[in-house]
Amino acid sequence: MYLKELRYYFSTPIAYIVIGLYLLAISLFLWVIPGQWNVIESGYAQVDGLFQLSPWLFMLLCPALTMRLLAEERQSGIWDLIRTKPISLTRIMLGKYFAAWTLVLIGLLPCFVHYFVVAYMAEPMGNLDSGAFLGSFIGLILLSGTFMAIGLLCASVSKSQIVCFIAGALSCFVLYWVLMQDHYSSLSRGVLDLRDVALFLMIAVAAIIGAIVITDKLTRK
Repeated sequence: MYLKELRYYFSTPIAYIVIGLYLLAISLFLWVIPGQWNVIESGYAQVDGLFQLSPWLFMLLCPALTMRLLAEERQSGIWDLIRTKPISLTRIMLGKYFAAWTLVLIGLLPCFVHYFVVAYMAEPMGNLDSGAFLGSFIGLILLSGTFMAIGLLCASVSKSQIVCFIAGALSCFVLYWVLMQDHYSSLSRGVLDLRDVALFLMIAVAAIIGAIVITDKLTRK
């Protein structure tokens, strides 16, 4: 199921559009659009804008990826066919989740280019806090995985992709604002605290379990 979902993403424009929009937005804010996130205007060798902007972009991009994970198959009737195969619902849902998350992680890899460019521009060359960057990047990976899990949970409650997207975006916004923002900020400072990591993992696991339970109940109706 994981490879099937991953192949689907890259056989359609979805993967290229989502990754392209994210990378374009980050690049514009860091290098072109004037403001607090512009690297050149700041005069400092840092890419803090990448980690400050990404959560807000992910609130839209992650639900956009997860909204179709179940809705399309339910609407077309393919879901009933999938459930007749000798594959557990847990494996199906995890395959869909990790495929979508892999797509996000692939989109994050080119962001290292910004790190190397800023390190090259720094005086002296390479004068950039690598530890803080890696800590921030780990925080971004955990946050994206949590948002994808929340999106999967919202995708399990409706056959409408629009409803799934809106519910996912709102849920990510509320949970980030109420629960995750301080923990993400801590990771973004390069402080790798197990309590912060545990929070993201607990939310993600709870959301995935919720998605499996809801999908199972709806399938049995």
